[in-house]
Amino acid sequence: MYRGIKRIADLLFAIVAIVFTSPLLLLLAAAIRLDSPGPVFFLQRRAGRADTYFRIVKFRTMRTDTPADMPTHLLRGADSHITRIGRFLRKSSLDELPQLINILAGHMSFIGPRPALWNQDDLIALRRENGASDIRPGLTGWAQVNGRDELPIGVKANYDGYYAAHCGLLLDLKIVWRTACQVVRGSGIVEGRK
Repeated sequence: MYRGIKRIADLLFAIVAIVFTSPLLLLLAAAIRLDSPGPVFFLQRRAGRADTYFRIVKFRTMRTDTPADMPTHLLRGADSHITRIGRFLRKSSLDELPQLINILAGHMSFIGPRPALWNQDDLIALRRENGASDIRPGLTGWAQVNGRDELPIGVKANYDGYYAAHCGLLLDLKIVWRTACQVVRGSGIVEGRK
């Protein structure tokens, strides 16, 4: 029951968010174009609900010669690949705003497990085992607010499984609040391999 209501809420909030952030989206798109050569958007194949795949849409934050399909926290010398505007976009999480399109399309929800890269077989398998692959991936999620990039794969999958088993309004509101706090603090982001 809640998941059906959640989908309707996702649609309504995504439409409202696109309308209200459209001036910001245009400004950020112009800044990306002026900062470095290449496209404004970054498309990447990600794992969706029920073992399906989709193209996630993000603002491009890295140079075009960056190795493809590698999580940033595993990339050697990640800082050298991030553009000037990209650094700001990643720190503020504004690079995620275009995923409102994915929410409208039904690929994602506002809240759910962050969509894994298509080649993160270990994370995808663990999510399948704990039921987290049965729900739409999210813009933010329980694992995000409990460590984000700093979490080992197994721990991240356990948080995702917990969310899948306990998905509800109160947990979603808690995640929204903790996400807002993390974005303000800029915490949990790991850029490159230590």
